Amino acid sequence: MSRTRIELPAIFHFSVSIPVRITDINYGGHVGNDAILSLIHEARMQYLASYGYSEMSFAGVALIMADAGVEFRSELFYGDTVIISVTIANLSKVSFDIYYRMEKETDGKRRLIASARTGMVCFDYAAKKITAFPEAAKQLR
Repeated sequence: MSRTRIELPAIFHFSVSIPVRITDINYGGHVGNDAILSLIHEARMQYLASYGYSEMSFAGVALIMADAGVEFRSELFYGDTVIISVTIANLSKVSFDIYYRMEKETDGKRRLIASARTGMVCFDYAAKKITAFPEAAKQLR
């Protein structure tokens, strides 16, 4: 069976710590795969906000997610804090990828929890069509 492999960039330009909520826990007693997507969504919003943007206000355009991939490596539990590092890569005329490195720190050492990538497309919701990557947003890293 083929597995998803996420090749993470060497350098990340943003990091945020997010506590695991009780609502993130599934019947297996650890953070569920749906909650992982929710956590990276929060990290993405904080990353964009650090540049003064949001998904609906991205230098004059909006963003829509085209795809997502997660490579799970270890568990997270209630009471853990996940450190999510974020960066972008693969800019094109209309899209880019956002990469996420999810880690937790235990006894002074970081352990990789998951690697993720979301493909983001610049979008005009009023016209319901893809639009060009805004020149003003090219400072993101």
